[in-house]
Amino acid sequence: MNALPATTRRLVQPRLTSTPTARRAFRCRCGRPVFFRNDVCLACGTPLGYDPDLVLLRPLAPTRDPQVWRAMRTRGIGMTVPLTTYRRCANWKSAAPCNWLLPDNDEARLKPFCRSCRLDRTVPDPTDRDNAELWLKVELAKRALVSQLIALKLPVESKVSENPEQGVMFDLLRSPVGGPKVMTGHDDGLITLDIEEADDVHRETVRSQMQEPYRTLIGHLRHEIGHYYWQRLVEGTEWEAPCREIFGDDRLDYGQALQDYYANGAPFDWKNRHVSAYATAHPYEDWAETWAHYLHMVDSLDTARSFGLVAHHDEIQYEAFKPDALLAEGTPPSPEDLAFLAVVNGWIELTGALNEVTRSMGEPDFYPFVLSKPAVRKLHFIARVVKNAAGGIARGGSPTGGGGVAAGDGSSTGGGGGPIGVGSGAAGGDAGGNPVSGGTGTLLPSSTHRVETPLIA
Repeated sequence: MNALPATTRRLVQPRLTSTPTARRAFRCRCGRPVFFRNDVCLACGTPLGYDPDLVLLRPLAPTRDPQVWRAMRTRGIGMTVPLTTYRRCANWKSAAPCNWLLPDNDEARLKPFCRSCRLDRTVPDPTDRDNAELWLKVELAKRALVSQLIALKLPVESKVSENPEQGVMFDLLRSPVGGPKVMTGHDDGLITLDIEEADDVHRETVRSQMQEPYRTLIGHLRHEIGHYYWQRLVEGTEWEAPCREIFGDDRLDYGQALQDYYANGAPFDWKNRHVSAYATAHPYEDWAETWAHYLHMVDSLDTARSFGLVAHHDEIQYEAFKPDALLAEGTPPSPEDLAFLAVVNGWIELTGALNEVTRSMGEPDFYPFVLSKPAVRKLHFIARVVKNAAGGIARGGSPTGGGGVAAGDGSSTGGGGGPIGVGSGAAGGDAGGNPVSGGTGTLLPSSTHRVETPLIA
């Protein structure tokens, strides 16, 4: 909720549009509701597949070629979209089944992985321990992330197979028994994720130890992709100087800043300027935490709008953020500024209601955060960078892989508080695989797989 006092005055800011950016609710050809993760309609048995470019879950019919599927007419959203043919992602029958589609063309025959799965450089060995279950949870979260990035028209290219200089890739690793710990972090377009974050008990234990109000798998992914987009969209562009003005100077010693943070914690008044305690550690972390928060907010609102849950509530009235939260006094707001305020104020109303729902169930608050004016201004800056990138302007040069030290478990969207991690990178398990490049499921020896340049957590 907003830190400003409640008021009985009705909100006069522009309302949210009813159309989500990334739709999460769909209908089958039979008219029954189907959802983003579904690969079959449970009502009529029709196969389903997700087209990330259309942001649409499509009912499918088989063709004479068992590898090719034809889209079928549906009701509501998508009913006028051409009935094209598709191939399923090669991971459809893997241990982490993927319901995404590729166009039926020569490129898909040569590169049979979807826009999400092709970002993987290394995946865990599904026969080792409970890796198959954890890998599936990671991929489900990553698909939600990637679908949102595509819907926002951000550049999403594989560093493995599409854009070696500016793309992004994932190493999904697990620490070997008795071996070195995998460190979650980002380094020059490589995002390393400890898949044990997909284990609810492990994640909740760490969350409690670090006194974080919020720690989720998708929060990790959104935070780390934020570091990537800082390099891709801000570093070396006209956004760099204004970014430093609002987030701080990223040239400050990252390693020392992390040591100071873990030794002393966040300032007592951090909520007056930041979205989380961990955001106070360094300007890199402030950017990544705020970026993740922006994605949380937009995707949650998209989901709510998809199901018709966004509406004005007379019972929940807060003083709306106004243009002075975003702009210098006397500066007239643009239509884009007003649209962003509608998003923030709609979010405040929605989360106020949802917090009451979760309290009714005896659960922690759905949204355990308070937004201050400085934090809203940072969110606005990120919204402007995203909109600019969607227009294809000034996407920045090749990432430079700026340094830092590998932090411990304080890299999620949340309050951080753990010790500095040991070592400078991530050591893999005994087995893994690289589906994009045709790997057989065996990782390189951990000594050669280690990320030698420091991660930014």
